[in-house]
Amino acid sequence: MLSVAAALEVLAYYIPGVDNVLDALAAPAAVIAGVIASAAVMTDLPPLIRWTTAVIAGGGAAGLIHGTSAALRASSTVATGGLGNFLIATTEVAGGVFLAFLALVAPLAALAVVLFIGLVALRLLRRLLRRAPVTNKPAAGEL
Repeated sequence: MLSVAAALEVLAYYIPGVDNVLDALAAPAAVIAGVIASAAVMTDLPPLIRWTTAVIAGGGAAGLIHGTSAALRASSTVATGGLGNFLIATTEVAGGVFLAFLALVAPLAALAVVLFIGLVALRLLRRLLRRAPVTNKPAAGEL
């Protein structure tokens, strides 16, 4: 169900005029989502500071990003009569796919780096232990 809604929204951004209506409807939702997402990660703050910061930082950032995107799409509609909006919509979709890919790959890359460093450290430790002289043997004539 969610995938159908997402596909319809992406396709609607390719129809001139519909994308501007969707931007107008989504603006308040973007700000509210930014506030809630920011407040969700600030768990150790007192409520007054937490929600004030969430409104200013989260809502402001979400509103700024959504407003910039909407203004870009609106100016494209005015300048090209809506014919250039597919370029902006395609760029947004490609950027979203790229960022989602990075979000999935980055933890795996970090894990690979940690494993590599661990293996190198293990090999160095083995080499150091092999070369260490054994000093437990008594010298000749000390018994």
